Amino acid sequence: MSSHATLQRFEICLSGLGGQGVLTLGKIMGQALALGHGFNVTQTQSYGPEARGGASRSDLVISTESISYPKTDKIDLLVALSQEACNKYYSLLKPNGVLLVNDTLVKQVPTNQYLGLPFSELAQDKLGLIQAMNTIVLGACSFLLPFAQPKLMKNSLEQTLPAKILDINIKAFSMGHDAAKEKYKAPPSEWADLYPPAKSKK
Repeated sequence: MSSHATLQRFEICLSGLGGQGVLTLGKIMGQALALGHGFNVTQTQSYGPEARGGASRSDLVISTESISYPKTDKIDLLVALSQEACNKYYSLLKPNGVLLVNDTLVKQVPTNQYLGLPFSELAQDKLGLIQAMNTIVLGACSFLLPFAQPKLMKNSLEQTLPAKILDINIKAFSMGHDAAKEKYKAPPSEWADLYPPAKSKK
């Protein structure tokens, strides 16, 4: 991480249904941003009876500064992998925040301003492993977040996952990254001035 770059408090809510790997996604993303990139990161999670309607969530707060309050308050990026999660957490998104949905499952989006990729379809039909959907999401977020460096995110996968499932998850990561790059070309314009350094290559 550049010593000249400053990232003020940035909040991410990763949400979906139990079994979609939301909590694992949060842990890997948080580890990559903290250990790989050198940011200060807090992670909190909610699941089971605490998350009514079957929705689960993993929240990250990222900053180059000290984080005084560890929980999300005004979300910059909401990732909704299910309709239930989108319905439940959309109201937590700040006015200029970005919504990224799994448009395989989220058919009723509460705004016209959103990003969508068919994460479930990519995992099931293109990759043949629905359990790797969360890694496809990680790849997409690695492209869309201007302060995320895909190479460092991928390194975190290599350091975290067991060898027997590493290859397919690296493939899933690349699939998500490339799908986001092909569709959106660049990170959201809302974050154009968020973090100055140029993104590294995948």
